[in-house]
Amino acid sequence: MTNQTPDITRPPEPWSQRLIRTLLYGRNVDRSAKARVRVGLAMVAFGLVFSVIAGRLIMFAVVGEGHGTRRTASQDAIATARPDIVDRNGAILATDVKTPSLFGEPRRLIDKDEAIELLTATMPDIDAGEVRDRLSSKKGFVWLKREITPQQQKDIYRLGIPGIGFLRENKRVYPSGPVVSHLIGHVNIDNQGIAGIEKWLDGNGLADLHRAGFATDRLQKPVELAVDLRVEHALRDELLKAKDKYKAKAAAGLVSNVQTGEIVAMVSVPDYDPNNPREANDPTRINRLTTGVFEMGSTFKSLTLAMALDSGRATINTLYDARAPLVYGKFKIHDTHNLGRSVPLWEVFTESSNVGAARIALSMGVEAHKAFLRKLGQLSRLRTELPESAEPLVPKRWGELNTITIAFGHGMAVAPLQAVMGINALVNGGYLIPPTFLKRSREDAMQVAKQVVKAETSSSMRYLMRLNAEKGTARKADIKGYYVGGKTGTSEKVVNGRYSKKQVLNSFTAIMPADNPQYQLLIMLDEPQGLPETHGFITSGWNAVPTGGKVIERIAPLLGMTPRFDLPPSERLILAASKESR
Repeated sequence: MTNQTPDITRPPEPWSQRLIRTLLYGRNVDRSAKARVRVGLAMVAFGLVFSVIAGRLIMFAVVGEGHGTRRTASQDAIATARPDIVDRNGAILATDVKTPSLFGEPRRLIDKDEAIELLTATMPDIDAGEVRDRLSSKKGFVWLKREITPQQQKDIYRLGIPGIGFLRENKRVYPSGPVVSHLIGHVNIDNQGIAGIEKWLDGNGLADLHRAGFATDRLQKPVELAVDLRVEHALRDELLKAKDKYKAKAAAGLVSNVQTGEIVAMVSVPDYDPNNPREANDPTRINRLTTGVFEMGSTFKSLTLAMALDSGRATINTLYDARAPLVYGKFKIHDTHNLGRSVPLWEVFTESSNVGAARIALSMGVEAHKAFLRKLGQLSRLRTELPESAEPLVPKRWGELNTITIAFGHGMAVAPLQAVMGINALVNGGYLIPPTFLKRSREDAMQVAKQVVKAETSSSMRYLMRLNAEKGTARKADIKGYYVGGKTGTSEKVVNGRYSKKQVLNSFTAIMPADNPQYQLLIMLDEPQGLPETHGFITSGWNAVPTGGKVIERIAPLLGMTPRFDLPPSERLILAASKESR
């Protein structure tokens, strides 16, 4: 046998390796050529290393503080992005702007004392002790001051302190200042809603989106509210004037769409600037329309009379004895001025007779009275988008005396927005529609509406309210062209356990136009004072009603209401139409 050597075939060497090997080690290559090649290869290697270093430096310069810092910062509270909030016409009510915030990384500080000295010298308003405590901690990241100015950022940047940096955060701003404050609410330093619509947003998915990381600036659509900023401005302006003129402690007003339940305007002054939310801690600046509860006075007679009309046991001409005060046990119920005769139901309304309203309620009975108020949503807490809402104050033991006083607006306190909802139902055909601060169509409103009084009852109430503007206590708000209807209310406040004659809460609720109401306006003045031009009177007809008239004059054109002149009186326009429809 013959031994054979195995044929091992090596793969061909690449030409580039062959060239380099030949240049570096080839016997036929001279020494100077070998040296040049070796120097060239060394230059290429060093060039690559420096290119990598330069690339990294450029990346750090572009990215800013780097991913490491952001990762550390994410462990702390960082202001979140929020959607814009706009009014019904698209005007911005709240938006985010980018602003720098100052942070420190204690582990990276080279000279802590020097850093504190430089920072406090540049920003004298920061607390040196607090900065020292934070920079002395063992944390990797600490906030030093949120929302600094661009000039402060520039000044600190020039100091070049290692371990001190900036992050751009979202800061909430409110271009309208205090105009919509009680409605829109405000946020905390981390841009989280803590009041008003802002808080509602967090409770309805925004906070979850943030936690999931989906609530970026570009993914959030604006939130459209029902409020009309133009109407809000006009209402607030007139309320501020009325508060000053009548030397009232406070004033409040609300415009509601009676067909949809939308809140088109809501003002409570004194108010606060949401750009400076600390002002909201002042107890005098509460939102009196949802957070406060009040005895609504004679505006509550609307509910009492509607109850009787809706039962079918009374008509607008049913007579009630108002010849003398109503005596119940040791209590005596008076009218503002003694009528001295029996009066029809319609006159109980226009004369705002306490005695007449009390007799109407007594004729219905305690249980029927409670059931009717419950049906109109007056006995339980009203829930809306605003988190701030108050529980009504209702008698624990409700007897006939309670029914007598509640019939004319004393002895039970509700949030004014709650009363507005009830009166809307009395004039819009009988539908109780939950109020909303978001835009809502008539179709959507009818899906949540509940019929609580008959259409005939609603017609009668529209007639009574218009009659009151023609002949009763609401005459000073009868603005020509808008066919206003309304009801006044003057409730004595309880001071040291007794009703005070001098400290009153006045209210006026108006509908327009009374033959086919589209809007309801509520005006409230807290403890107005008498003036020479009011002959010293402090009742609603002398201050809240004329204030309401001025508001109607300004907002009706903004609401798209076309003036109509030479309209017939309520008997011929509303009552006649109601009879024809039966």
